[in-house]
Amino acid sequence: MQDIFYPSKDGKNTVHACLWKPEGKAKGVVQIIHGMCEYAERYAPFAEFLTKNGYIVCAEDHLGHGKTAKTADDLGYFNDEADYSIVVEDIHQLKLTVQKDTADLPWFVLGHSMGSFFCRKYISVYGGEFKGAVIMGTGFKGNLTLNTALSAVKASARSHGWRFRSSTIKNLAFGSYNKKFKPARTQNDWLSKNAQNVDEYEKDPLCGFDFTNNGYFILFSVIKQACSKEVINAVPKNLPVYFVAGALDPVGDYGKGVLKAANKFHKAGVKDVFVTLYEDARHEILNDDCKDKVQIDVLNFFENILSGTDSVDG
Repeated sequence: MQDIFYPSKDGKNTVHACLWKPEGKAKGVVQIIHGMCEYAERYAPFAEFLTKNGYIVCAEDHLGHGKTAKTADDLGYFNDEADYSIVVEDIHQLKLTVQKDTADLPWFVLGHSMGSFFCRKYISVYGGEFKGAVIMGTGFKGNLTLNTALSAVKASARSHGWRFRSSTIKNLAFGSYNKKFKPARTQNDWLSKNAQNVDEYEKDPLCGFDFTNNGYFILFSVIKQACSKEVINAVPKNLPVYFVAGALDPVGDYGKGVLKAANKFHKAGVKDVFVTLYEDARHEILNDDCKDKVQIDVLNFFENILSGTDSVDG
C-alpha cells in the first residue's frame, strides 16, 4: 500500500489517501468511498483481493476521519463551512491525482454506508467518468425525516456549538439500530453478525467515535441530496449501478430502503440497475460472514462490464 497526500478543497487540511497496485498490468481502477466513523485502510483486505484480480484501488480518508483528521478533536468534524460539496470535491481530487499515472484505464467507484450517499451525489456530478458504480450499505430517507434531523442538529449547534457531540442527535440517528439484535452484546451489534469484526471496530480508536454537530449536519445534508429527485435524475442513464447490502442492515431499513433507492434509479431511466441483498447479513458486508461472496459478486460486476456482458451474474 502506498500513502498519498493532497490539499483538501477546504484550503486548510491535507487529505490522506491509500493506493494499492497489482503486481502485473492493471485492467481498471476502483475508487472506494468509506463510511462514517471509519477510514480508507479498513478496506485493505478487499483492496488486496481486487489487486490480485488486476485492479488498482484507491481510497481517501474524508475530512474528520482517519489520518486526514489532525487530532482526536477533529474526528467527526468535516469543515468550517458545513459544506458536503467540499467532501465530494476531495473525493474527486483523489481520482484526478491517481489517474495521472493510470493512462486511460476504466474507472469504477464503490461507496459504503455514509460513503454510499456521497457516492450517489458523486456520480450525479461525475458519473460520466466511470464505467460502473457499486452502492453498498445504503438506504432511502424522505425529506420530512431529514429536515427534522437537520433542524435538531442546527438547534444543538446554536446551543452548544458545531464541535459539540450530542448524545441526543446520536440517539436520533442510531438509537433504533440494535433493536432487531437483542439481547445486544455491544452498541454496535448492528454492524455485523461476526462478533470479531464488531470487537475490532470497537477497539479501533479511529472507528466508532461520536460525530460532532458539524458531522451530523453534513451527513444528513448529503443523504438528503442523495435521495433527492434532482440528484437521482442527474445520474447518467448508461452508468451500470449495483446496489448491495445486508438483508438485516438497519441503514437500508432491512432491505426496503435499498430496494426503494434502486427503484428510484430505475424510474429515473438508469438502464442497468442491479440489487443483491445478502441473507442474514448486517451492515458491514465486506467484514461480515458473507464477505467472500460479496467480494466475488462485486468483482463479477466489474468484470462483466469490461467484457461487455453488463450484468451481475454474467
